[in-house]
Amino acid sequence: MTNKTQATGQSRPKSHFWIFLIPSLIGVFLFMAPISYNGDITIPVAVLAKSIQALFGDSLVGIVTAIVAFMAAASLLCRVKNPSFIANSKFLNGLFNPSPLWLAVRVVGGIAVVMTYFQIGPKAIWEGNTGGLVLEGLLPTLFSVFIFAGLLLPLLLNFGLLELFGTLLAKVMRPIFNLPGRSAIDCMASWLGDGSVGILLTSKQYENKFYTEREAAVVGTTFSAVSITFSLVVIAQVELEHMFLPFYGAVCLAGFVAAVIIPRLPPLSYKRDTFIDGTKPAEDADAIPMGHSSFSWGMELALEKAGKVKSLKTILQEGVHNAVDMVFGVLPVVMGLGTVALVIAEYTSIFSFLGQPFIPYLELLGVPEAAEASKTIVIGFADMFIPSILAASIDSEMTRFVIAAMSVTQLIYMSEVGALLLGSRIPVNIFELFAIFILRTLITLPVIAGVAHLIF
Repeated sequence: MTNKTQATGQSRPKSHFWIFLIPSLIGVFLFMAPISYNGDITIPVAVLAKSIQALFGDSLVGIVTAIVAFMAAASLLCRVKNPSFIANSKFLNGLFNPSPLWLAVRVVGGIAVVMTYFQIGPKAIWEGNTGGLVLEGLLPTLFSVFIFAGLLLPLLLNFGLLELFGTLLAKVMRPIFNLPGRSAIDCMASWLGDGSVGILLTSKQYENKFYTEREAAVVGTTFSAVSITFSLVVIAQVELEHMFLPFYGAVCLAGFVAAVIIPRLPPLSYKRDTFIDGTKPAEDADAIPMGHSSFSWGMELALEKAGKVKSLKTILQEGVHNAVDMVFGVLPVVMGLGTVALVIAEYTSIFSFLGQPFIPYLELLGVPEAAEASKTIVIGFADMFIPSILAASIDSEMTRFVIAAMSVTQLIYMSEVGALLLGSRIPVNIFELFAIFILRTLITLPVIAGVAHLIF
């Protein structure tokens, strides 16, 4: 077997190496190379996304509105009478024929986007802190990210890069997180760029049978880290910019602790280790054959993957499908779920009520103004930025520090990451997301509070 493998590696044409190397290097640069842009650290894909926003300007809100409204109407029509050209196309059928639940969410998104764009109906739906925040503040950004991330994602997925990194990093990711080595790529793309990129990458790998149900759920809810840029925005909101380094250090430490512990607890630990089609991965999937090092075996797998690329047309087609799937499939879900979550946060006391049990926990951890801080904890499930907005009025710098760091490490919020996870193929539901959100809060708060006590 080993000799056969080595012979196969030796017999590969040199073109396979270049097919692997050039697109992979371009992919690494676009998705993971930290660059400075307008004073912020970001990645090239995010810069390209910003260029789309600048190009379309204010008209982008109208474009996004049209897309969300169209998908709501088209999905309803397909439910009533499914045209043959859609029914006979696996891609179009999957796009326009969601399950009854997701059809309802799309319709809610369509109604909400029309009401928000034209500012008609109840003000609670369309004002700046609810539907207006999602439509004008979030959807244009997601639209721009999805266009470029979707089109360019094959550079990471199709040319062998993940096969190489998956083999090299398996010895780190398996024992610590019980995940394949390739999941480290998702984390890097999220950390340096945008959580939505990491979710898109995770969803595609799950659909292509590179992640099991459990692995996809863990990576999607644990490694879709908040970018450095957004962390700067959060710490600035609570007027503690001068403490960014200890703040981000606390975020990274708490995030690492959560990533080690939470996947070993329900609901993530209850997820099945089977692929999307119900099959099980090979028991020796991470095994390296005799005669190979991690690098040589990783290169062997990478060149084998590169050798399967037959034409540029199929790669472009896959990129277009990725982009269309995310833009037309996910944006309506984000609009629907995001608006509902923000209306609940803004016009009901549900999140404040749910925060009451955290008062003794915060007092136990020695966090000043615990009662005020408790009001910010659960509301982060609606939107990550709301806790920092509420914390700005708290006098204690230590409490503002804790709330800002906690809001970043909670990770799952319905105005973006939560809605994206629900709109993707990643196998999690809203109740599981809320349970993971609470677990992340309980586990990261002591770490953050401990760092805060060392500083203040």
